[in-house]
Order: sequence, then C-alpha cells, then structure tokens
Amino acid sequence: MDNTAFAPDVPVAAPALRGRERLARAGAALWRVVAPDDRVIGHLRQVDHPLGVRFRAERLQLPPRPGGAAGRFVEVGEFWGADEAVASLRS
Repeated sequence: MDNTAFAPDVPVAAPALRGRERLARAGAALWRVVAPDDRVIGHLRQVDHPLGVRFRAERLQLPPRPGGAAGRFVEVGEFWGADEAVASLRS
C-alpha cells in the first residue's frame, strides 16, 4: 500500500543530504539515489505520516537469472530522516 499524500503533479522539494550521494527526481515525492560513481542504488520516497514526514528507502531487486522477469523495488525501511534512509541503501 502506498500511503503517500502528495498530488502526483506537484513536486516536493528534494531533501538535503549530508552524504556523497545525490538525488535525481523520479516522481512528485520520489527520487533516485545516485552514488558518487553514478550508479542508482535505490529510491527515496517521501511518505506522509500522522506524526510528520517519513522517508522510505527502496532497493532494486534484480531477477535471479538474466532474461527473467523485470526487477522490482523492495522496501528496506522507513526513517524519520532522509540521510538515515539513504545510509540503509549503501552496500
């Protein structure tokens, strides 16, 4: 269930990060997390929560064998800070 409460056509400002990763917009409240070597290491999604804004980290899970079904994003967790969410995506 996606409980984002943001209008799809109204972009939310990207959160500032302290780490070396950068964010590239992928949706109104969704960003690709890009490593310093330009690899996409996951997604950061801003999620509405009754106590404030949370950040959901999502990692790309590739199919077990080449030519299989397309990859999918799997939730790693939800965090109160964007930096903590991005840290959870580092290998």
